[in-house]
Amino acid sequence: MLCLVELFVPTAFVAFTMGISALVVALVALMIPLFPVQVVLWLALSTALVIASRRILPAAKVAKRLDAVEARTLTEIPPGETGRILYEGNSWQARCDDEMAAIAPNQKVYVVRRQGNTLIVVPQDLLH
Repeated sequence: MLCLVELFVPTAFVAFTMGISALVVALVALMIPLFPVQVVLWLALSTALVIASRRILPAAKVAKRLDAVEARTLTEIPPGETGRILYEGNSWQARCDDEMAAIAPNQKVYVVRRQGNTLIVVPQDLLH
C-alpha cells in the first residue's frame, strides 16, 4: 500500500522505502513471529533505506518557475550581498536566492521575485 501511495503523493521515496521495508518484514515474520523483533526490524530497514536513497538520488534542484524572467548579471553578485543585473533594459539591484552562492558577471539568471527595489535571482545553471 505504501508503495502505491508514492505514485500519487510525491514523498521523495520515503513511503516507497517504508513499503519495501514492510514487505521484507512480512517475509521475515514467517520465520520469526515475534512482534517486537518485527517492529525493530521495520524501523531499522526503513531508516537505512531512506538514508541510502538520499545518497543515491541526486539532490533536488530549484525547479524552473514558469513566471521567472531571464536577465543578465552586470556585476558579480557575492554570496549574501547584492550586485547589478540587466532586466528589461534597465539596471537593477539584485541578490541571489541562495545566500551561499556567488554569481559571476555576464551570467544568465532568472528573476524569481522582487523585494522592494531588489530583484531576487537564481543562476541559470541552478535551474538546469
